[in-house]
Amino acid sequence: MELSLATRTVGEHTVLEVGGEVDVYTAPRLRERLLELIDGGARRVVVDLGRVDFLDSTGLGVLVGALKRLRSAGGSFALVCDKEPLLKIFRITALDQVFPLHPTVDAAIAADPTVPGA
Repeated sequence: MELSLATRTVGEHTVLEVGGEVDVYTAPRLRERLLELIDGGARRVVVDLGRVDFLDSTGLGVLVGALKRLRSAGGSFALVCDKEPLLKIFRITALDQVFPLHPTVDAAIAADPTVPGA
């Protein structure tokens, strides 16, 4: 299955909607897009995994790398995920303790600690 990437802006947040499978073959495209966004000045990034059917360790590594890069730049990074199979991966790897996980894009934006009044 192919990887689909779509970007939109919601207020001060850049939302990257990801669909399909994030694996060893497609993860480099995700990494490249995240780096483009961050290097282009995005500081509040929400990655919406709502249409992701599969996520492997390579994909997790890409997400961790983006989180580290944004945090070191004073930004915020959140994931939107409400699919139990994906949430299980985050729990098993203890990455649910690392990533802010939210059920919707609106919830992720509302919980952003870098936004005054959030």
